[in-house]
Amino acid sequence: MMCGTCTRLHEAGYGWAMGAADTPTTKPGWTFLTNHGHVLVCIATDPAIRGRDIAARVGITERAAQAIVADLVAEGYLERTRIGRRNHYRIITDRKLRHPLEDSHRIGELLVLATPDPDGDPPAAAPEH
Repeated sequence: MMCGTCTRLHEAGYGWAMGAADTPTTKPGWTFLTNHGHVLVCIATDPAIRGRDIAARVGITERAAQAIVADLVAEGYLERTRIGRRNHYRIITDRKLRHPLEDSHRIGELLVLATPDPDGDPPAAAPEH
């Protein structure tokens, strides 16, 4: 099953074909978010998501998903709590984006744009300049 963002991209005609495991089998040549950003979107959508499900949704290996989660935890963007046999995550939304071009913005701002509204509404459009 696709996350809400992937579903909206698919419905908008970005040409993702679905494979037997309901994961994208083809991707656009490039995307606006890195795999780290995609992992954050997956976790924001489901804080108890499993590493294998992150990997399937992002289109990376499970090992790569684990490494990205470890990066995000080590840099303070994500907290991981073990509950029983599962990890639960909390995104630290007030952390700044890392690149100098975006460091005036916070992770929470990105996630507002990239994750579905609980009511199913798309994010509001930014005012035009």
